[in-house]
Amino acid sequence: MKSIIKSVALTLMLALFTVNFSLAQEIIEDVVDTSMKQRDTTQSSSERRKVDGVAAVVGDYVVLDSDIDKEYIQLQARGVSIANITRCELFGKLLEDKLYAHHAIQDSIVVNDLEVRSNIDQQISAFLEQKGGSMQELLEFYNKDSEQSLREEMFEINKNAKLASEMQRKIIEDVEVTPEEVREYYNSIPKDSLPEFGTELKVAQIVVIPETTEASKQAVIDRLKGFKADVIENGASFTTKAVFYSDDKAAKSKGGMYTLNRKRPQMVKEFRDVAFALQEGEISDPFESDFGYHIILLEKIRGQEYDVRHILLRPEITDASVIEAKEKINKVREQIIAGELTFAEAAREFSDEEETKFEGGQLINPYTQDSSMELTKMDPELYGQIQELKDDEISLVLQDQDRINPIKFKILTVTDRINEHQADFARDYLKIKNLALQEKQFEEIRKWQEEKINDTYVNLNEDYKTCTFNSNWLKTEKQ
Repeated sequence: MKSIIKSVALTLMLALFTVNFSLAQEIIEDVVDTSMKQRDTTQSSSERRKVDGVAAVVGDYVVLDSDIDKEYIQLQARGVSIANITRCELFGKLLEDKLYAHHAIQDSIVVNDLEVRSNIDQQISAFLEQKGGSMQELLEFYNKDSEQSLREEMFEINKNAKLASEMQRKIIEDVEVTPEEVREYYNSIPKDSLPEFGTELKVAQIVVIPETTEASKQAVIDRLKGFKADVIENGASFTTKAVFYSDDKAAKSKGGMYTLNRKRPQMVKEFRDVAFALQEGEISDPFESDFGYHIILLEKIRGQEYDVRHILLRPEITDASVIEAKEKINKVREQIIAGELTFAEAAREFSDEEETKFEGGQLINPYTQDSSMELTKMDPELYGQIQELKDDEISLVLQDQDRINPIKFKILTVTDRINEHQADFARDYLKIKNLALQEKQFEEIRKWQEEKINDTYVNLNEDYKTCTFNSNWLKTEKQ
């Protein structure tokens, strides 16, 4: 069990940064190098290994010695301690990735190339922003002579990582646990080995969002109509307008480009409905979503996939609306403190946050889907806002923002606090259920690996056959 947990922990840690700019793990053709036959037959296998650098072959994929070295470099570059990570563990992780990717292709799992290239744009932008460097510095760091060669290498790595990820998802997509299985899992843990859960809080909030005026809404609608007319009547570039004017920061650098898939819903419903109703080359009329107002250009339909560009404009929020919203939430806070309303009553009556208002403002943990949030795993920004609050104390009015609202005001309170404790079946059922589900998923993956390793061509270099693996890569007979 410990070895499985250690392997999974390593996998999760490495998955935090799926793109390591090491040598691309390309699919290789089954070609024999006939020049090797003319070499001195007394040459040792170790010397031959140093020439070709192949550490292993898994199906149609190779793992190079340099891939393992560069995994270490990438971990160090991200500040991860490598003291307890062995070369064999990294090698085993690379073998698993290649096995997943190989069988993803065998199972006809398709990866969207445009989506992969879009991810590369985001990764490069994020790296340059975090490091505060230039493209030239990035190329020097990864020993590349051009941005194109870097992008080509990243494309192969990202695509293979996506194939592996989709294969893993397919393996466990139907795995579920029953209440009885959860109980059996809990009862199987020795009492002195039950997991410890850290201090947990339940937090509620009331949110007031400044209203946008009808005049500001009409202003952005008219502006979008003007963009559309300029493109149709004057031949202006939709892409250029998206780059210069769109309020969608995630897509504006790509000219507002997104690829939608009818079978895998993304974007909000209003966006999808309009996009899927367009003809190629058609531009929509302005329409509203929670994010603001949009126009969409449908560039290309490829089966179930739609390549679209869009421009998003958010209505201007007036100073008067901001002042009105702040005064409103200050008054609500005063009423709660005076005892005229409970926090839950005030949330149901005054909060503008639809996701929480009908639950008395109670926040939901996105990982467990219950209302308890472990202190050490809480969002750092939220933690900073509530760390000084006593139970049932009301925070001061805080100004905040999110991806939909550029400005909003909120007040928070801690409705319950559970101190650090050993797992209890009744109180921690959802957490225990998640642990039971994870173990069942791990077992499903283990069985899949065992079956596929036996069915797949695997060849390890002699230097790595002394490694101790969690999976039977050496295909030894079971005792």
